Amino acid sequence: MRKRLPFGLKTENALSLGALIVLFVLSSIASPYFLQVQNLLNILKQVSYSGIIGLGMAFVIIGGGIDLSVGSMTAFIGAIAVLVVNWLGGGAWAIAAAWVCALALGAVSGLFNGIVVTKGRVAPFIVTLGTLAIFRSLTLYIGNAGQFISQSDAYGNMGMSSVLGVPTAVWVFFVLAFLLSGLLNRTRYGRYVCAVGSNEKVATYAAISVDKTRLLTYVITGVMVGFSGVLLSSRMNSVNSSNTAVNFEMDAIAAVVIGGTPMTGGRGTIWGVVIGAIILGMINNMLNMLSVSAYLQGTVKGLVIIAAVFIQRDSSRRGSRA
Repeated sequence: MRKRLPFGLKTENALSLGALIVLFVLSSIASPYFLQVQNLLNILKQVSYSGIIGLGMAFVIIGGGIDLSVGSMTAFIGAIAVLVVNWLGGGAWAIAAAWVCALALGAVSGLFNGIVVTKGRVAPFIVTLGTLAIFRSLTLYIGNAGQFISQSDAYGNMGMSSVLGVPTAVWVFFVLAFLLSGLLNRTRYGRYVCAVGSNEKVATYAAISVDKTRLLTYVITGVMVGFSGVLLSSRMNSVNSSNTAVNFEMDAIAAVVIGGTPMTGGRGTIWGVVIGAIILGMINNMLNMLSVSAYLQGTVKGLVIIAAVFIQRDSSRRGSRA
């Protein structure tokens, strides 16, 4: 029986939480600018967009799947949101309609991934690798490989807005984390997701609808992509069809893994994803402050992911021996 920590954390999150604290202290020593409030808020804002996607990705990975399409899906949904805002004149109703369209499109896109995975019996890696190409291709085609530029100042203001001095995207990130943590830890569906990811056959014998449970994880991820797509496109007040949200899938998966969720599925926490996303943001921030080449930052991120997987594997082995 795993011990519970506050806020839905578990003992396997203790290592990532400790890493966050150590990294925070080291960053504070390495740069006098790190502890400035604006810098800390910038870190949180930067990680919010991929972090929101990571919240949904946690459900997919815990349920035994993977979704590589989320970056391209974010660009596609963000582009559609901009088109809706422009088409409806850019006012408050236009922005509301963009939100509705983005969340609905995200849910449908996730549903498509989930149906092909569960009903088509195709490996999630292959399915989402294919839809990664599809969503990016559609975005490039609709935008003629150019930019989708919003004609609404209100849309851009929404993306740059803040509440009590904290960027809106950060608030959305933490509110969604709170809600999804409750869904995972305090509902029957959350227990089903863990059961399916832990052992699909046993879950079937326990009368759990494996296909339905796993399909809904992709729908949840699609909805999270919808949130991220609107927030990201409104922040820039535009979407670049070729490079918006590139590598978001890696950032989302990295946040999940660093936060203590094993790629084999079966267990994990939402607040662990939040910790993982913040760790990635702090690493990127320090690399920038130390003037490390942007071309090497991906190398550091890759090494961090590999290290997190190795640490999880060793922890699991020690736990099984105990």
